[in-house]
Amino acid sequence: MASAGASMTFALPSELEAGEPPEARGLPRDGVRLLVSDLERGVIAHARFSDLPRWLDPGDLLVVNTSGTMSAALPATVSDGEELELHVSTRLPGGFWTVELRTPHAGTSLPCRHAQTGMTLRLPGGGHATLLSPYPLVGSLDAGSRLWMAALLVPDSVPAYLARFGFPIRYSYVKQPWPLSMYQTVFANEMGSAEMPSAGRPFTPELVTRLVSGGIQIAPVLLHTGVASLEDHEPPYEEFYRVSAETAERVNDTRRNEHRIIAVGTTVVRALETVTDERGRTGAGEGWTSLVVDEERPLRVVNALITGLHEPYATHLMMLGKVVEAAGGERCDLERAYQEARQRGYLWHEFGDSHLIVGRPRSG
Repeated sequence: MASAGASMTFALPSELEAGEPPEARGLPRDGVRLLVSDLERGVIAHARFSDLPRWLDPGDLLVVNTSGTMSAALPATVSDGEELELHVSTRLPGGFWTVELRTPHAGTSLPCRHAQTGMTLRLPGGGHATLLSPYPLVGSLDAGSRLWMAALLVPDSVPAYLARFGFPIRYSYVKQPWPLSMYQTVFANEMGSAEMPSAGRPFTPELVTRLVSGGIQIAPVLLHTGVASLEDHEPPYEEFYRVSAETAERVNDTRRNEHRIIAVGTTVVRALETVTDERGRTGAGEGWTSLVVDEERPLRVVNALITGLHEPYATHLMMLGKVVEAAGGERCDLERAYQEARQRGYLWHEFGDSHLIVGRPRSG
């Protein structure tokens, strides 16, 4: 079988970038389009997200991310008066955070390339942020970096402070600000993500009820997403996760009974695969994961995926290729799906359309 792991390269026209939530386009959340790679039958289908139950079987397990999205962007001012934007990314051990500095531009922001170790920024409400070192630290404290380890001195817990003074992170393809509610999923119950775990966004309470009534299981994990590497296409850095013993056991039972384990988002893949051993046994766990699914790391438990559509060169495409392999497909299946998505006008990014990759259950 040919490898499905390598990333694809293709041109993404600006008209395929979703610049607003589907609600602003007159659609319900579950009214976005659903591209289905049905690898068991060798076909690509086109539907709406509300049609999802058609491709799932009783006993299948949907694993969802319960992380809520923070208002993780803050206005920041350097001592010389320069106005910047601080994106708060990931909580680290010891109370430190990874952050990204960006330059305001045309209502959004661009990467700031001139930050230095020791730089202190004034934040709203008397807060301050001090850049301690490039993150990750490789070579020198004087090296340039996109991400920084920072000390945030704010008059409350960081999530509470962000709720008061911050605003949702958005990139240039989103032309206007939207309220934080547009960046939350129906599963969110613990704030901590810098950017929305967007694969879960199209789910509605009504759709969840239909799925459960049809015998589809739903189990939670937590992974707080950091800031995306929109411009630099870097692999994800360490992110905080939690997988409960109950969820781990439901995953193991599903695998033993030869049903599908369907990750709702690449964040769920990362969390589950972090706590799954080489025999395919999933355990409970909590901490920071540095796992990157690539050519050297096959999937051990996930064999189906609900996700968005990912940019060319994106590291997530490597993971999607591995899901295709786990579901019994080949690299050409993913390439064909993405070609059809572009030809048929599917929309990319967090407010865009969805992609279901599903195939044969993996026996356990």
